Amino acid sequence: MEVLQIVWLLLIGVLLVGYAILDGFDLGVGCWHLFARKGEERGRLIRAIEPFWDGNEVWLLTGGGALFAAFPPVYATVFSGFYLALMLVLVGLIFRAVAIEFRGQVGDPRWVAAWDVAFAAGSVLPSLLYAVAVGNLLRGLELNAAGDYTGGFLALVNPYALLVGLTGLAMFATHGALYLAVKTDGPTQRQARAWAARAWPVFAALYVAAAAWTACAYLRGGWAAPCALGVAALAALLRVRRCSGRCEDLQAFLASGACIALVLLAVVATLFPNLVVASNDPALSLTVYNASSSARTLTAMLVIALLGMPLVLGYTVYIHRVFRGKV
Repeated sequence: MEVLQIVWLLLIGVLLVGYAILDGFDLGVGCWHLFARKGEERGRLIRAIEPFWDGNEVWLLTGGGALFAAFPPVYATVFSGFYLALMLVLVGLIFRAVAIEFRGQVGDPRWVAAWDVAFAAGSVLPSLLYAVAVGNLLRGLELNAAGDYTGGFLALVNPYALLVGLTGLAMFATHGALYLAVKTDGPTQRQARAWAARAWPVFAALYVAAAAWTACAYLRGGWAAPCALGVAALAALLRVRRCSGRCEDLQAFLASGACIALVLLAVVATLFPNLVVASNDPALSLTVYNASSSARTLTAMLVIALLGMPLVLGYTVYIHRVFRGKV
C-alpha cells in the first residue's frame, strides 16, 4: 500500500511539474503581452504559443483528476479551502483562452485592445494565484477534524504566501521571455531577451527571499532534501543568467525549465509526507498515508494512468516537433 501511495505522489508530481514547465511559458508570454508594441508584435507573441497552449493545460486537468482519484480528501480540502481563488483562476483561464481565439476576428482597434487586456490579465492572475496557493500549503492551513479549511479568505492573503506568489509570477515571466527568445527572431527576439534580462534579477531576489523564509520557518521534517533541491534550483537559475547573457536562448530556456522542476520538487520535499499541513494541530494534517484512496482504487487507476500518460507525453513531443522553429 505504501508503495502505491508513493507512486501516485510521484505521478501527480510529474504531471504538475510538466504543467508548470509547459503552461508556464505561455502564461509567461501573456505576462509580457501588453509590454509589446501593438499590432504585429502582439500577434507574433500569440502565434508563438497558439499551437501549444491548450495541450499544455491538459497536464493541469490530468493532475487535478489524478489528485481526485488518488487523494480525495486532499482534493476536497484544497478545492474547498481555495474556492474563491480557484474561481478567479478559472475566470482568468477562460478569458485567456477566449482572447486567443477572438482577438483577431474583428479589425476594430478597440476590440483588439480589449482582448489584449483580457489575455494579459488571464495570464498574470493564474500565475500569481497558483504560487499563492503553494505558499499557503507550505505555511499550513487551519483544519478541523473532518479535514475542512476553517480559516477565511483573508487568512490566505498573508505576507509569506504573497511573497511566494510574486516569486511564481516572476518565475513564469522569466520563463516566458526565454521561450519567446527561442521562438522569435529580429526585433521581437531582441525585445524578449531584454525582458528576460529585466525579469531574471527580480526572480532571483524573490526566490532567495522565499527560500530563506521557508527554511527558517517551515521546514518541519528533514532539511537535507529540501535544501539540496533548493540549492540545485539556484544553480539552474544562475545558469539561466549565464546562457541568456551569451544569447544561448535554447540552453537558457532549458535551464529555466530545470529550475522550475527543482523548485517544485523542493516544495514536495518540504511538505513530505504531508500533502496539507494543519497549522493549528499537526495531528489533523493530511498525509500521503492517511488521505489516499484504497489499494484497489490506486491499483486500478495506476493501470489507467500508465495507458494515458504515454499519450499525453507523445502528443506533447509530437506537437512541439511539428511546430518547431521560429514563428
